[in-house]
Amino acid sequence: MSDTPVAGRLRRPGWRDPRLLVGLLLIAISVTAVTGIVRSSDTTMPYYAAKNALTPGTVLARDDVTVVQVRIPDGTYVEPGEEPWGQVVTRVVGDGELLPRAALADQGDFTGRPIAVRTSLPLADGVERGSLVDVYLTRTDSDEPQTTLVASGLVVESVDHESGSFSAGSVETVYVVVPRRDIEEFLDALASRGEISVVGLAGGAA
Repeated sequence: MSDTPVAGRLRRPGWRDPRLLVGLLLIAISVTAVTGIVRSSDTTMPYYAAKNALTPGTVLARDDVTVVQVRIPDGTYVEPGEEPWGQVVTRVVGDGELLPRAALADQGDFTGRPIAVRTSLPLADGVERGSLVDVYLTRTDSDEPQTTLVASGLVVESVDHESGSFSAGSVETVYVVVPRRDIEEFLDALASRGEISVVGLAGGAA
């Protein structure tokens, strides 16, 4: 009679096997965790965005913005329900840009004023609402024309293109936002005898 041990037959684990139950539980936890991470990363929130470019001095109204769904950190941009209507935009907010809280102020805190500037030279292409421009004055009452910088880095509030039968060409009026502290000096320069030129800055928008 042989003393060689006989190998036992392996049993297929049943549903009541604790090891199988623990494995299934770990798989379920992993799937749930991954699903939660994916869902949290895809969560978007509603925020206000500018329908068109908003310039400094614009008194915000409901028609100026639209609601978009984005995924960004909270606290930086205005959310629906905050009711920012009546506040003043203090810097250029581009077309489609989210509305930053830092770009709004009470009307009494904003000191800029739009001033009309009639140009002597045609405007360059691309000078439009929201553009940054410099304003120059050229005097021709001496032997040599003298050009001086009146103001730099002003934001264009709007541009009015006029044409008529009594003018040699089109007349362009550019409305620029001037800080209150500079308004008197700016108006004195515009009233001086000479030609006013509005020159757009490289890069265009503010």
